Amino acid sequence: MFAVIKTGGKQYRVAANDVITVATLAGEPGTAVTFDHVLMVTNDGSTQVGAPLVEGVTVAGEVVEHTRGEKVISFKKRRRQNSRRKRGHRQDYTVVRITEILAGGETPKKAAAKKTTKAAADEAAPATAE
Repeated sequence: MFAVIKTGGKQYRVAANDVITVATLAGEPGTAVTFDHVLMVTNDGSTQVGAPLVEGVTVAGEVVEHTRGEKVISFKKRRRQNSRRKRGHRQDYTVVRITEILAGGETPKKAAAKKTTKAAADEAAPATAE
């Protein structure tokens, strides 16, 4: 099963457990991210193509790290004019691990597990304080 998602103005073909590098996203490493702009989904030989998006399908992922790309040098020279300009640029990226592709309005398993453990901890804390 794979999907084609759109984020940061680019399209990516992703499957479960893929690691992709996308434009900078908000969130600390370890936080869950969902991609709602799903353009196509393939599952067991059947393909759904959106017009422009596939309804009810999301892709869940986890932020691995924030990183920067290679340095790109922009050098301009106007010959015989004693004119030169050199600039460097490094693009910011976010590395994301795709955890699962959710069809039919499902919720991410990992995010649901984190919410339940936090809720259980909140319930247990007042009981022990009394």
